[in-house]
Amino acid sequence: MIFRTKNNQMDDSSSSLSSTDSDFDDFSDFLMLYLLSDYNEKFIEKIPQRTSVLSGEDFVKQLLGGHERTCYELLRMDKNVFVELCTCLKQKEYIKDTREVKVEKSVAIFLMIVGQNMRMRLIADRFQHSLETIDRHFRLTLKAICKLGQDIIRPTQSPLPSRIVNSSKYYPWFQNCIGAIDGTHVSACVPADKQVSYRGRKNVVTQNVLCACNFDMFFTFVFAGWEGTANDSRVFIDAITTPEYKFPLPKEGEYYVLDSRFPCTKGFLPPYRGERYHLQEYNSGRNGPRGMKELFNYRHSSPRNVIERCFGVLKARFPILKMMSPYKLSRQTLIVIACCTLHNFIRQCTQYDHMFREWEEKELESEDNIEGCETSVSRYEVNLSDESATAMARVRDRIAQTMWGTYNNRN
Repeated sequence: MIFRTKNNQMDDSSSSLSSTDSDFDDFSDFLMLYLLSDYNEKFIEKIPQRTSVLSGEDFVKQLLGGHERTCYELLRMDKNVFVELCTCLKQKEYIKDTREVKVEKSVAIFLMIVGQNMRMRLIADRFQHSLETIDRHFRLTLKAICKLGQDIIRPTQSPLPSRIVNSSKYYPWFQNCIGAIDGTHVSACVPADKQVSYRGRKNVVTQNVLCACNFDMFFTFVFAGWEGTANDSRVFIDAITTPEYKFPLPKEGEYYVLDSRFPCTKGFLPPYRGERYHLQEYNSGRNGPRGMKELFNYRHSSPRNVIERCFGVLKARFPILKMMSPYKLSRQTLIVIACCTLHNFIRQCTQYDHMFREWEEKELESEDNIEGCETSVSRYEVNLSDESATAMARVRDRIAQTMWGTYNNRN
């Protein structure tokens, strides 16, 4: 009986193994058929995906040969500026033609991504290339433009604008001012485990970018990559005290204007804290300055306004800075630098760009509304001591007192 029971168990086990082998064979046959079918579809009877009559190269030619406004709306710059940008990148050998993509097409791909905030799948369809090709040339162009940024994001000889020099409200009070500094928040896309440090005061994930500019609306320094929660003063101190960043420090006696979030120290002139500052706080001329500190703050805000206009032009031209695509963080930082580089290049090539003129007019309008109220860089060691802060505060007091006396005498 025992022997018989064992034989029965062995028979059942053999039957089970036979069933398993059969199932495995069926699965193997199915997998083999699937792989053969997939291979056949991709390589033997391949169905073309990018089949538009208008190729990417033809699209770029059509843009350059078409209406000026169409090129500006799609590439965010005039046709002559686009051609000059491509020529400059080729001459400096920052980017080269490849067998499948020429420089003009590669630059157009980049500009449409940052200027229209288009996803790469849409760009791949527009330019009739694979996603891998689009991504590769986006990265190549990004690096090339950042290299160009090393050449053109730098201090330049830029005199005070005539509206300041010819106005007794600003001159000679700010004759030693060489530019303005401020920070701005740019959209960021980060992994969930890093979002806390990048989520700023408006509960939006951003990176903090510190910039300096001159009065011709050129960026002279760009420092990107800090988390959105980073304090502006901390970013500023890191930028000016770290030699590797090569911050363009002012010469002796010169200074930048910045807002009250930044420290008052040698070469950097903020307004008085605790006093009215922004132009709109003066209620369109019906509520003028009530003391020397308010008068200083009111007039200080106008030359500092140039950095706000630079940020306005930058973000209006490149919407990707308002809604960043999910690139890795290092690429997001380079995108900010590349956009600032393009900003400078456009300004360098033409003084009549539509967006620059629009924001210049906004600045003049805001000043007119309250009219009734009254580069070679020499470096010095950054001094953030109490003595340095006291010395710069004395300079501010001296300007404010003289300004207030002149204001009262005239009125």
